[in-house]
Amino acid sequence: MKKRVVITGLGAVTPLGNDVLTTWENVKNGVSGIGPATIFDTDKVDVKIAAEVKGFSPEEFMDKKEARRIGRYSQFAVAASKMAVKDAGIEIGVDIPAERAGVWIGSGIGGLGEFEEQHRKFIEKGQRRVNPFTIPMFIPDMAAGQVSIELGAKAINNCSVTACASGANSIGDAFRVIQNGDADLMISGGTEATITAMTVAGFSNMTALSKNPDHHNASRPFDKNRDGFVIGEGAGIVILEELEHALARGARIYGELIGYGATGDAHHITTPAPEGEGAQRAMKQALADAGISPEQVDYINAHGTSTFYNDLYETLAIKEVFKEHAYQLAISSTKSMTGHLLGATGAIEAIFSLLAIKEGIIPPTINYETPDEQLDLDYVPNKARVKEINVVLSNSLGFGGHNASLIFKKYS
Repeated sequence: MKKRVVITGLGAVTPLGNDVLTTWENVKNGVSGIGPATIFDTDKVDVKIAAEVKGFSPEEFMDKKEARRIGRYSQFAVAASKMAVKDAGIEIGVDIPAERAGVWIGSGIGGLGEFEEQHRKFIEKGQRRVNPFTIPMFIPDMAAGQVSIELGAKAINNCSVTACASGANSIGDAFRVIQNGDADLMISGGTEATITAMTVAGFSNMTALSKNPDHHNASRPFDKNRDGFVIGEGAGIVILEELEHALARGARIYGELIGYGATGDAHHITTPAPEGEGAQRAMKQALADAGISPEQVDYINAHGTSTFYNDLYETLAIKEVFKEHAYQLAISSTKSMTGHLLGATGAIEAIFSLLAIKEGIIPPTINYETPDEQLDLDYVPNKARVKEINVVLSNSLGFGGHNASLIFKKYS
């Protein structure tokens, strides 16, 4: 019999705040974390805005010397993980054997900024000026490795690299580890820090980014005038814990993870399958895994990137899976406020899903001004909604045709 898995701790570093509380307050109030880009030279690219993490000090969470040896995306992961473990009220090696605590943290790209910097040094100044920590600074799995080292977690240590589904896949894969009895606790989520001129140029040239110069309303999921996503950065971490283990130590429980679906489109490297066929199957898998009917879902935290095809096909997928209930569902995209955090986005949105359950508040889709005739569902426009929430489904859909759906339920 599979073990039940609950969430007992949350940690986050986002464009809306460097902790969960600040981030969530801003989400509830419809505050945007998008602004003029400052991390890269905007003279070289035609996109001038981004959702940047502001005022982050890695030295608050790790040794200053160690912080210089790891990439910004790993720094975010360590910070969010330490906050999550503290929030869970557990110390690895004291309250749980190190061998029963694992790490599964995804990243879509890893330390691209660090790679770019060292490549410039190599070209301009030669091999001897290249940082000896270059490789561990940019390989995507090193965030999980560094968290394991910092917190002493010795069970499975892994990283899902599935583009924009990385954070959600990591949580789902960590869920399976506990269900199968291979660990009692998993530190899981996603992290990303790839706001660089080259990243922006690449996404922009494939017409994926918004060219809207007004950062206030550039990210407008499900709006008829949407023209692309806004790149963001940050990390989201959740503490997954086997139910009986959590109860035995009197842990606070945010909610229960009851369903996980993961599929592949087998269609195109960037464009989702027509009518969201792969997303449909991911949601159906998650519902079957949870053992619930579509009518039991109250809210969907959509992938909702503010791109033409994602918002259209995700809407069509929801209609196909939920039928008439699709029109009773509340659906919102928090990317309207956070921007698109790539490999971290599914983890951040898992946190929002859990807090929606805990507080009975559905986050809004801000910047929703002009309805699209093809998109006729309830996207919770512009203002958060108070409503009792028992079950939330969260979608993450990535380049390469990666689809992941997570279902969270109020714990009882």
